[in-house]
This record gives sequence, C-alpha cells and structure tokens, in this order.
Amino acid sequence: MPEFRCTFRLQLTGDFGFARAREVALPYANVLGISHLYLSPSLQAQHGSTHGYDVTDPTRISDDLGGEDEFRALCDAAHDAGLGVLLDIVPNHMATNEQENPFWGDLAKRERFFDFDPATGWYRRFFDVGELGGVRVEDADIFEATHAKILQLVDHGLVDGLRIDHPDGLANPREYLQRLRDAGVTRVWVEKILEPGEPLRDWPVEGTTGYEFANDATALFVDPAGEEPLTELYAELTGERREFGEIAHEAKLEVARTTFAQEFERLRALAPPPLSHGAGLEEAAASLHVYRTYVEPYENAVDDEDRRASDALPDELRRIVLLEGERSPALDEFVVRWQQTTGPVMAKGVEDTAFYRYFRLTALNEVGGNPGRFSLSPDGFHETALARLERHPLQLLASQTHDTKRAGDVRARIGALAGMHEEWAERVRRWRDLTGGMDDPNEEYLVWQTLVGAWPIVPPRLERYLEKALREAKRNTNWLEPDERHEARVKAFIRSLYENESFLDDFEPFVRRVAAAGEHASLGALLLRLTSPGLPDIYQGDAFWSLNLVDPDNRRAVDWRRHLRALGEETPRRETMKLHLIRRVLHVRAEYPEAFFGAYEPLDLGPDRVGFVRGGRVRVVVPLRPGDTATADSDLLPEFPQELVLLR
Repeated sequence: MPEFRCTFRLQLTGDFGFARAREVALPYANVLGISHLYLSPSLQAQHGSTHGYDVTDPTRISDDLGGEDEFRALCDAAHDAGLGVLLDIVPNHMATNEQENPFWGDLAKRERFFDFDPATGWYRRFFDVGELGGVRVEDADIFEATHAKILQLVDHGLVDGLRIDHPDGLANPREYLQRLRDAGVTRVWVEKILEPGEPLRDWPVEGTTGYEFANDATALFVDPAGEEPLTELYAELTGERREFGEIAHEAKLEVARTTFAQEFERLRALAPPPLSHGAGLEEAAASLHVYRTYVEPYENAVDDEDRRASDALPDELRRIVLLEGERSPALDEFVVRWQQTTGPVMAKGVEDTAFYRYFRLTALNEVGGNPGRFSLSPDGFHETALARLERHPLQLLASQTHDTKRAGDVRARIGALAGMHEEWAERVRRWRDLTGGMDDPNEEYLVWQTLVGAWPIVPPRLERYLEKALREAKRNTNWLEPDERHEARVKAFIRSLYENESFLDDFEPFVRRVAAAGEHASLGALLLRLTSPGLPDIYQGDAFWSLNLVDPDNRRAVDWRRHLRALGEETPRRETMKLHLIRRVLHVRAEYPEAFFGAYEPLDLGPDRVGFVRGGRVRVVVPLRPGDTATADSDLLPEFPQELVLLR
C-alpha cells in the first residue's frame, strides 16, 4: 500500500466515470503529489444519480460509471502509478425503487433487508428522505449480503481503505466497524460529525473525514475583535439578539415535532408511561448536545461519554437510555431506536434549518461547526492538533467536501469581514439604501455575505442557492409548500443587483479587497492542512480558487483541461497559487515522510501567528491577519509571508 500523504476526492457521475477519471484525474493527481484517490460511492445507484448515495444494488459496480471492468482498470492504473484507492460506501440505506432495487422490489427481501416496524409496516428512513430506506446491516447475514462486493474489492487489493457514510444511522456503529476490521478492511474513515469538544469514540478507525479541521481552520483566521461589533450589527439589521444555541434548540424541536413525527410515534410505542404520552421525547431530543449516544443494550455497554451526553435528558429517559433499573426487550429496542433518531433531529434541525436562520457570520455555519464559537486561538489550534496526533494521526483534514455548506475559500472571504467590521457595517447599510433592500432583513444579510463570499457568481447560481437556503430555513417558504411569490421577489431583487450600477460601483472594489484578504487566509489554512497532524484531503477542483456553495453547486463539473495546463507552469499565477503550494508541500512530504508523522512542537508566536515544528525537521509559520500583504490589484501576485522551512 502506498504511504499516506494526501487524498484526492473525486465526485464520479455518468459524465465523469471510471474511464475519464483514469484518463484525466489520475495523471493530474499523480503530478500534484497525491498518494490516494478517494472515490465517491461506486456501487450501482439509481440511474442518473449525481452522487451515488441512492444505492440500488450493493452487489454490483455501477454500470452508469462504467462497470466493474472500468473500475478495476482505474484501480490498477492508480496502483501502477503508485497511488492507493479509497472508496466511499453507504451501509445505512438503499433507494426504495421497486424497478431498480432487487432488494426492495422483492417483498420477502424488502421485509428482511430493510428496517421495518412490524406493527405498522412503516420503515426507517435516511433522515426525512422517504426514497431512502434504512438497511438492517446489524444482522450478520444482511451485512454479508450487502458487503460481499466491497469486501471482494478489498481482498483483491483494488481498494485500500473505506470511507463510511453516516455511521450514526446504524444500530451499532462500533459492532459494524469491528465487522469490517474482522473481514480484512484495515483502513476505515467515518463520516462522523462531532460537536466541538466531543471526542471520537474508541472505534477501529483511522479517524473522521475532517469537518473538525475545516471548522478550526476557518475560525483560526477570524479576528476575535470582530465578535462584538458583528453581533451588534446583526442585531441592528435583523432584530435577532438570541444566541445560536437558542435558535438551534428551537429548530431541533420544530423538526422533531413535524418532520420526524412518525419516528417519535414509533418511539412512544416502545416507551413506558409517562414517556409514551405527550411531547417529552421531542423536547429531550432537542436538548441533546451531540448527534447521539452509543449505548449497546444487547452488550450491556455504557461508557462515560454516554453518561455525559445524557446529562440533559429527563431522569426517567436518562435512566432507560443508560440501562439503569428494569430491562425488557422493548426498552432495549427503544434505546437503539432513540439513538438512531436523535442524529437526524440534530442534522435537520441544526445544519439544515438553524444554519439557514442565523447569519451573524455565515463562515461559521458549517457542518460540524457551531456558529456560537466566533474564533479559535493558536493555543486552541495546537491543542486539537496534539490530540489528533496522539489518537488519530491519519484523520482526514478537509476544507470542503461534497456536503459542506460553503467551500473553504468562500468561508475564508466571509471570515475576513471580522477584521474589516467597521467598513463592512458601513457598506451593508449603504447597499440597503442603494438597492431598497429586501422584505426580510435576515435574508438580505445572507445575500450580502453570499455575494462577498462567492463573487463573481452568475445570477442563476445565486438564485438556485437562495431558493434552497430559504426553503431549508422554513420561515417564509419551504420544500413542501413553497411560497413562489416570496421566492420570485427574492430572485427579482437578485437580478436587479446586477443591473444597479451605483451598487456595483460600490460593491466591486470592496469585494476585491475582501477576496485578497480571503486569499491570505485560504493559503494559510491550506499550508496548515498540508502540514498539521493528519492526512490532508483535496476536493476535486480545490487546487484553484473554489467559490462553491452548498450542493448541488459544489458538485459541478471540473474543468480538468484548465487544471492540467496549470501543472505545466513553472511559476504561479494568482489563480494557481493554491496548486503550486499543494505540489510544493506534497513533494516535501514525499521526501521527508517521517517528519509529518513525527512530533508536533507548537511555537509560541503570540495571538496573530500560528507555527510549529514537525518531526524536528520542518518549521511552519502562518500569520493570521492579512495586514498590508493583501493587495486588491488582481494583476499583481501578492506576497504571503507563510513559512515552510527545512531545518538542518
């Protein structure tokens, strides 16, 4: 297996399948210095799937992507070039498609493979998606049937490691992961979303897919001096003075009572009085501060993290969840179902509702993040880096993924507003006067931040993003009953901005300066990602400035010709600075691999710089504030005083 240096995530589609990846992305990744291709789900999904998470047949490689022969050719070519292959798999759910899914189309298999409630015939969904049904992968026979192809790929040496999608949906994540290890899968990463301060459980894995680093790297470059002024500005513009935690709790309770009403009815059917009556379970789920606990009732296993996480629960519920007092099969099943339900409440309530309602600084509204934490100190960064080196030295370090709300470069731009808060406040007030503003000042403030973060962005992209954002917020419109008149007014306002010369004359010079400050933060964060403890992950297209918004915007096709041409450059241009930095650092990692898995020695450089020494061999220093180094002149290549020095 190739040594681990950096992963390169590819989003495969019918237009960019295994053959195109072999022809185009593989040579690009090889020259860049990547060590492992990291493939999106590649088993048979619904025809026309743009992501592969709607699996219809886990026993076959996707025909839409090119079939098994092409998959094997890609893996063989990667190994011949010295690269490994990681594969994203989806154990929790399959598509409920009778025509395409043989496990769902056959009624006997449907009742056996999918997680049905025998009393009502109702099945466990993936979050609120009825088209995706939960699989009973906790059953050993079903595990074997749905994983035979994956394990064959590993056994044949084609796949070197797995990324596990949504392990929190499983009845027993630890048991599932141990089964993979026992079956010969030695390298596993989990898409586990940890709340700030929450440790990853002691599972047989290399670590998570890296949302923690993405949030830490964003917050590190946010100037803490901007917290109070931006908090006051948000209150002035919108009237919103509540802390994020209160808004998140309200949103979690709302989705528990509506979106997941049937899940809570199933829980009440298993619970004893008084939990089987009233809305106490919904309130309890909304009060939980993590996605879920990991109590194993059939193994009688409870750990200290489970106890801490359950502190906010009512006494009777806490007693049941922690397996205290009387036990019964119904209560044990309740515990399993409870743990499979609280994760969706958190995901839909916080990430897909509260994140679209609270806009103090949207750079902080990222998967696995907490917008209530405004910034991160160098000491805080060092603390997490040291913990990562000790526990999970191969944990992925991400900036963006196919699921992030904004690309790292967008977050860096918006985060830079904290250091420009006085001018930002003046500009926002002026833009409202110049444009007449929007009906909803909260939505308007989202528009200004999105424009600054993603400019230049064509109107159709921005309109599609805002339609999703406003529907997710569920305030003035929603997915089930969209208010098309409200949405039309928002889109009309967006289009008017591109025709308002007074606005553009004021906006564009400012956004150039914000972009320059954002570039400073992005390059600094990239250097930290490439050199900190862990395994850096590069998302497709992210070697250039990436101004992606939430999916499907972040799954757009990559201009591979443009990227391949840039590899031939001897000196960087402004648009290729990230690419050159990645290639330079990865070649250093290839030459001195032991340094990047050796000691991490923090340097005390004060609050405005972060630095460390890796393995006694490589010194890294990154300034956190742009100062005079951020130039707005797009024709000049700015000087960025980051340091990567080889020590003798």
